[in-house]
Amino acid sequence: MIRNYFKIAFRGFWRHKLFTLINVIGLSIGISAALVIYLIVHFDFTFDKFQPDGNRIYRVVTHYSYSGQTGYNSGVCGPLAGAVRSQVTGVEATAPFYMLYQPNVFVPGKGNVPVKFKNEDNVILADQQYFKIFDYKWLAGSVSALNTPNHVVLTSDQAKKYFPALSYDQMIGKIVTYDTIKTAVAGIVETIKQNTDFTFHDFISYSTNAANATIKDQLQLTNWGSTTSQSQLFVKLSAKTNIAHVEKQMTALLNKNFKEEKGNTGGFSLQPLNDLHFNEKYGAFDSEHQANKTTLYGLLIIAAFLLILGCINFVNLTTAQATQRAKEIGIRKTMGSSRKQLVVQFLSETFLITLIAVIISIGLAPIILKLFTDFIPPGIKVSFLAQPHVILFLLALIIVMSLLSGFYPAILLSGYKPVLVLKNQASSNSSKTRNAYLRKSLTVTQFVIAQFFIMATILVSKQIYYAINKDMGFKKDAILIINTPWKDRSTSKRDVFLNKLRSIPQVDQISVGGNTPPSSNNTNSTEATYKDGKKETKIDLQEKFGDENYIKVYNIKLLAGRNLRSTDTSKAFLINANYARLLGFKSPNAAVGKQIDKFNGDKAMQIVGVVADFNQGSLHTPIVPIAILTSTSIYQNGTFHLALKPETADGAEWKKAIAQMGAYYKQVYPEDDFDYQFFDASIKKFYESEQHTSTLLTWATGLSIFISCLGLLGLAIYTTNQRTKEIGVRKVLGASVAQIVTLLSTEVIMLILLAFVIVTPAAWWAMNKWMQSFADRTSISWWIFAASGAGMLILAVFTSGFQTVKAAIANPVKSLRSE
Repeated sequence: MIRNYFKIAFRGFWRHKLFTLINVIGLSIGISAALVIYLIVHFDFTFDKFQPDGNRIYRVVTHYSYSGQTGYNSGVCGPLAGAVRSQVTGVEATAPFYMLYQPNVFVPGKGNVPVKFKNEDNVILADQQYFKIFDYKWLAGSVSALNTPNHVVLTSDQAKKYFPALSYDQMIGKIVTYDTIKTAVAGIVETIKQNTDFTFHDFISYSTNAANATIKDQLQLTNWGSTTSQSQLFVKLSAKTNIAHVEKQMTALLNKNFKEEKGNTGGFSLQPLNDLHFNEKYGAFDSEHQANKTTLYGLLIIAAFLLILGCINFVNLTTAQATQRAKEIGIRKTMGSSRKQLVVQFLSETFLITLIAVIISIGLAPIILKLFTDFIPPGIKVSFLAQPHVILFLLALIIVMSLLSGFYPAILLSGYKPVLVLKNQASSNSSKTRNAYLRKSLTVTQFVIAQFFIMATILVSKQIYYAINKDMGFKKDAILIINTPWKDRSTSKRDVFLNKLRSIPQVDQISVGGNTPPSSNNTNSTEATYKDGKKETKIDLQEKFGDENYIKVYNIKLLAGRNLRSTDTSKAFLINANYARLLGFKSPNAAVGKQIDKFNGDKAMQIVGVVADFNQGSLHTPIVPIAILTSTSIYQNGTFHLALKPETADGAEWKKAIAQMGAYYKQVYPEDDFDYQFFDASIKKFYESEQHTSTLLTWATGLSIFISCLGLLGLAIYTTNQRTKEIGVRKVLGASVAQIVTLLSTEVIMLILLAFVIVTPAAWWAMNKWMQSFADRTSISWWIFAASGAGMLILAVFTSGFQTVKAAIANPVKSLRSE
């Protein structure tokens, strides 16, 4: 019986090759997109799901309110871990760790010559509690390995990197030095192979800080007022512990040991382990691989829409062909087939088409993944042996798609009465009307989805163009930023490198300061207090460190007062117009000469100039009060900001200049690699997420239009075939080609206009909601909607036009010959 079902199905496919092809293509596109999106979403939602008792593991994070401004930090103050262990109830385990900043690692090599590994990431100070909270497989040593100072535990991959010729047991006791921290290997754990944010691979015993003054100073173990994201704390709660109660105890510890000034508040919250990979407020350890739940849900919606479009095509074309299969159904019923058997027959046909579409999608998935390599997380691949969940997803998708696409047509076709069918009365007028109404409704739904994608794509592209090309208050082009080594920022070397850079003809201006260009993700801030005799204004003031050339390099406009001088260090600075207004000055000139009473502690600073406002970050964030100042700190004087002269026609000057800079850099800093970035490129990186969204929307728009037009073409072919005799009669009676084309196209035009009326308010609401994330945004122009509607109308008329014109110019004699 089943064999017979499939045999009949294949005969039907061959008889209606065009409609079968349209259905397969529509479903293949939807299923391919769904498969790729499933792989992306599954990848991100499985991070750290393998950890035992993951629902009881939390990161302790800090939140604070400072003069009305709310802030968040993924780190905690140094003393908190010890206080939690001794004074907070409901906590089963406490694991503090401190992330070292890219230490140089030395291991013994041949002939006792040390082998150097430069700037290693993911090196932390941790204690044995870390391995009690997080699950690792021990290959050598044990959990107690980190009880002793100057011990280190390595992951298997890192251990093989340091000691490739040794077994894990032979590595125990080997010396590994991190800058000035000398440690002995005390354990090896297996590298985590599952998806995880915990990519640390060197674990130095936390108690090592007692013997190292530098680390002890960084940890700030007695300072309740200092918080850094490098110092993190994870806890594992006891079963059935009340989270709010633990948070309340931790915040009480802070209030007891650190007195905030009036109006300022601070506290601690518990962030669930499964939130680490998604929460941008606190960030993951590796921000580049952090996911956004809104984006993932958006991808799921796109997949659902594309699948719905494929299903709509199938339902429309199958119901449109219903009358052609009426006699087949009547004969089957006369021969004894039950309605149930006919439903199974039609569902098996749908199942076969869906199966073919899935097989095609499996072949397309790797190609799609390769096309989107730039913003698909690394590690995503299609491997059925390694990913049995993919097989389950595809099986579920086949079943769901077969039912969605085939159930209504199967019920409709199996419901025909054999007596009426064999009298060429397949269905009543009311039934025909219902079928036509359903097809029109589904077609409108297709065009609503397609037009929504078009409108969204245009607006996102418009906002990205606005953000990248907007005048942000400074010069973006032809500016190069070079950072000197963090660990080697001596004034003498800096000055030597500066003089060498000045000798390069292509360099126009040079400013030396901190790694804080006018707009960046790096921010420094401090408390600033101003008293005008009546009231006190206290705010968190952002800082930009530079010299007298800073505003010249970036072409920042000086509104009042004078520029910085080298003698202004620690006593004077520039402020922006936003801060001047906040302080109550009606004009920039009025602020010049005034004194900020407390800056970065108790230091007083004079305002010597006011600059025009400029965006300190992306357009997502508003302009805030800022100060530009000089600094004596070597850490705030290790970045070179270079304004380059314009290139000539051949465009080779910058390339030569950068090569010369690299050569000079290696002369001054031979142990480090030359690295630079163009400032305008860093500005574009602000909007990488939006650019990825735009790319995905563009693809979704193209696919949705393609699927919709395929379905429209199929319906146009069917409609013209059904109305062939009507067209012949009209031509005999004097109708022109233009009149017939208009007649056949009117319905399509009306459906598109109806879809436009439905989608416009919904699209405006959705786009307005998305635009709220930008503090500075473009307008939602009327032409976006007009262009989308007109574009869809032209495409639809063009798609169906071939078939309607072909029918209109056909010789009526051929269509009426049999009458």
